[in-house]
Amino acid sequence: MRRSALLALPLLLLVSACDDYTASSLYQATTPECKTWTEGSRFELPRGISIYATPPVTLKEGGTELALIFTLPVGTQASFTRLSFLLEEPKQPPFAQAKILTIYQRGMNQKAEIVDVIEQLPIMFSAVGNSKETQWRLRLQLPRQLPQRFDLSMPDMLVGGKRYPVRTFTYRYFPERQAYGMCS
Repeated sequence: MRRSALLALPLLLLVSACDDYTASSLYQATTPECKTWTEGSRFELPRGISIYATPPVTLKEGGTELALIFTLPVGTQASFTRLSFLLEEPKQPPFAQAKILTIYQRGMNQKAEIVDVIEQLPIMFSAVGNSKETQWRLRLQLPRQLPQRFDLSMPDMLVGGKRYPVRTFTYRYFPERQAYGMCS
């Protein structure tokens, strides 16, 4: 009996450590003007899972794209609470959904050219077993007409059976660069 209690203690401590998670800022913009250009933004979830949003890229043929990179340590999973990435002006209802162009998954200790391309957004991201970390990369296309400032509203994520909100990433048009960028 005593031996089983000693074996259960590390598991109990590990579970209680997950409850100590505190989300960093859920809204990327730190000022109402959101004037500072930002090269990217990382948001940490429990169990070592992270989401990195890239700045948007303006395409020569028109349109704008950005990427979301989900990194999952081995043995972890994360689920979406909805399968859409909404675009909205601050404090306004959504005006559009970002279109998912490509999704790929790869183990981080594999060569970069070896990827699995998935046709539809999976309900759950899982880490592969043959790598310390797995990267899921989503390339999103934004509508042609964008407001001067907008937010990318992420779906909440389910990690270990608990629901966690995810950062709202903020973008605006920078006239001096003649391009959209992330801002804070």
